[in-house]
Amino acid sequence: MAVNLRTYDSVGGFSVNNTTLVNELKDIKNANTVEVKNSYFNDASTTKYILRGTNTSVLSTNDVGEQIIIPSSTINFITANIAGVNDSGGGSYSLKIESAVTCSAAGDVQVLSSLTTIIKDSIPTGETWEAVPYDSGAANRFSYSTTRAGTVTEINWVASVEVVSVSW
Repeated sequence: MAVNLRTYDSVGGFSVNNTTLVNELKDIKNANTVEVKNSYFNDASTTKYILRGTNTSVLSTNDVGEQIIIPSSTINFITANIAGVNDSGGGSYSLKIESAVTCSAAGDVQVLSSLTTIIKDSIPTGETWEAVPYDSGAANRFSYSTTRAGTVTEINWVASVEVVSVSW
């Protein structure tokens, strides 16, 4: 039986369970994670994440502590823009961390190098806030560890993270 194949077309956008994923302007909306691949290099991809945390914690992709999954046998270029703000709004800290990270065939994640650029440091006197790359020791997992010292004020952390992963 003959089948006519047609290119995908969805007037007004595309949704799953009434949640718009692609709108009529071809914008991607409400996606948890977006992965971009090059059709010429199928062993490479770029994925973007949003991480959050509070006070001294490991930033996570959701409210149950999930971390970024790094594929085995890859080298990864990871860029994070991280901001921390205290609950009064009187203190803030923002930075960019660029890292080269490998993941072995067994899932061992290792940070090879990192460059940290502090964008703004308005941390109140006597307090210490920090965000650093975090390899939990769990297979194929990566995140950022935040610390707060010298205060009991709540600090909310958020990060926009891009992972470029290439088979190694």
